Amino acid sequence: MQNQLVLASGSSVRAMLLRNAGLSLTVKPARVDETSIKAALLAEKASPRDIADALAEMKARKVSDSFWDQFVIGCDQVLDFQGTMISKAPDKGEALAILRSMQNQKHTLFSAVVIYFEGQPVWRHIGQARLHMRPSSDSYLKSYLERNWHSVQGAVGCYKLEEEGVRLFRKVEGDYFHVLGLPLLEILDYLAIRGVIEQ
Repeated sequence: MQNQLVLASGSSVRAMLLRNAGLSLTVKPARVDETSIKAALLAEKASPRDIADALAEMKARKVSDSFWDQFVIGCDQVLDFQGTMISKAPDKGEALAILRSMQNQKHTLFSAVVIYFEGQPVWRHIGQARLHMRPSSDSYLKSYLERNWHSVQGAVGCYKLEEEGVRLFRKVEGDYFHVLGLPLLEILDYLAIRGVIEQ
């Protein structure tokens, strides 16, 4: 099964999760203008869930052009806070504002995956997790961002649950892998059914 799988994402976490599960894969990040695509979809009043799905498909389709006979995995994660999509913060000031607004509230993470094969989408799934933030002092939020900015500046919601960001939460409902941005169990199940990986 060598080189049958291509991950159309530059996320080191997604690649690590797939490799830790014993999968051999090629990593080929898709070059798409996510900002413009999100803006266009929001203008059409697309929901955060649909935006995650559309971005995952665009990434898989783009990379599939160069890997026609392989299974190309496109992924995207979107945060829905009270019906509004929260994107990655451009700086610490915006990150602090995001964390302030979400504390002591619930938000939803949608982790979408679309798999392409021979230029066609053959499977898709959207994982969902609901996270409940605890209240935090401004002092803690500022020091948290100072300590972790290098890691969380590329993360929606400005946190990583697998790191210190776990301290921001009182409860998580849903699959841990969905929070990390990859519906791993569902992907493995599909690949096993297709005979791509041994079961």
